[in-house]
Amino acid sequence: MLRFATRHGSNELFSWLRQPNCRHGFTTRTVSRARTMSGESFGTLTDVEKIMLDSVKATGPISFSTFMQLSLGHPTHGYYMKPEHAVFGTQGDFITSPEISQMFGELVALWMIKQWMDTSIKVPFRVVELGPGRGTLMDDILRVLKQLPAARGKLKSIHLVESSATMRALQEGKLRKASEEGNFETMWHDAIEEIEHEEGIFTMLVAHEFFDVLPVNVIERTEQGWNEVLIAPSSDPSIKYTMPSSESDQNSESPPHLHHASSRWTRVLSPTPTASSTLLGLASPRFFSLPVGARIEVSRASMNQARGIGKLINTKGGGCALVVDYGADKAFSDSLRAFKQHKIVDIFCSPGECDITTNVDFALLKESMADLVSTYGPISQRDFLTRMGIDIRTAALVRSTSSLERKKAIEDGANRLIDPLGMGEQYKVLGVVAKSRGEAGQDVSEVWPFTVIHDSAQQFM
Repeated sequence: MLRFATRHGSNELFSWLRQPNCRHGFTTRTVSRARTMSGESFGTLTDVEKIMLDSVKATGPISFSTFMQLSLGHPTHGYYMKPEHAVFGTQGDFITSPEISQMFGELVALWMIKQWMDTSIKVPFRVVELGPGRGTLMDDILRVLKQLPAARGKLKSIHLVESSATMRALQEGKLRKASEEGNFETMWHDAIEEIEHEEGIFTMLVAHEFFDVLPVNVIERTEQGWNEVLIAPSSDPSIKYTMPSSESDQNSESPPHLHHASSRWTRVLSPTPTASSTLLGLASPRFFSLPVGARIEVSRASMNQARGIGKLINTKGGGCALVVDYGADKAFSDSLRAFKQHKIVDIFCSPGECDITTNVDFALLKESMADLVSTYGPISQRDFLTRMGIDIRTAALVRSTSSLERKKAIEDGANRLIDPLGMGEQYKVLGVVAKSRGEAGQDVSEVWPFTVIHDSAQQFM
């Protein structure tokens, strides 16, 4: 069942879902992220580990935030900075929704263009993506925008927030054709703060699997306050810090991951509260009532990025955003995990050679931008895609091909995106819109598919 509010372009958007257009070379893959591999053998020291050891010798145990920054973003040794890392797809360490099916990006595009048509159709727009991966999601979005008559000529620029030169090269290659055919400017930025705040333009922003790789600090409530869980060499007798109160996961919703200790690194608890742990313990009123022994992962970087999204959208031109990631409307205690070759490995396995992620505290994101924008959800990816019409889109694509193999690939891709035992429930979608909803003053309580529209809805079967 699909519903669109009866405003500008609803029939146009609904009709597009039934078009038989496929992206070139559409494929689907069926690689699982739930398998695990042993952390018993860690091999020789990686370059990142050598840096970690030098840091511990100089200043003592390091924070999980520093560990993630070094492992993922070190300029020469970080996971995302190395050209030899395939990162995405069957040859990489994980696969994402846009790589599974074109329909994910298409429905994201329809949602964003719907917000623009409802509120700011007279002004041009731009598209911003945080962490664009290989450029697949942006490519799918641009294809939809090109095909919608109402959007033609209105796209002024796309902005890709990406700090890795290796990833930028992949994105440039993926988007070259769309950039050559479209009359818009393509710009790369190292940080969201570099994107200019333009008053006369509507900003569409998407952050897909972006927040899950931002550094987190791990803090634990003690009788003294909030102490920090740090990382130290497990064999260094000079480290006199105590062990954290518990190594068990306090959150049953965390994805499956390994708990056996690395032979090289271990978690230790700071003897007293640190400046970071004290400040992060005050980051949300939800943390005030947590009992002694509670442990939480808190990301200052996520708070800053969420704030940046709010500032980009909170302009005269308005805007909207979708944040898609795994997580929930709460803090997590032990969701950190590492991926290598599509398997979950020990968090300390080969730093710099594995992807490291954590569950997203969506409540913290909402709190960080609450004074700037209106937020909706999060709802499950399954609910978002189903309500946006993935069944209709799947049927249209299946009808467009005579190949039984391709029909099955299309259906398998759609089913995987909305699988209630997998991505469909693990991934959550947060909607963000400007508090001022355009010249017509539309009711911000009606933001489909996050809120059910009753009186003004047109229902399609």
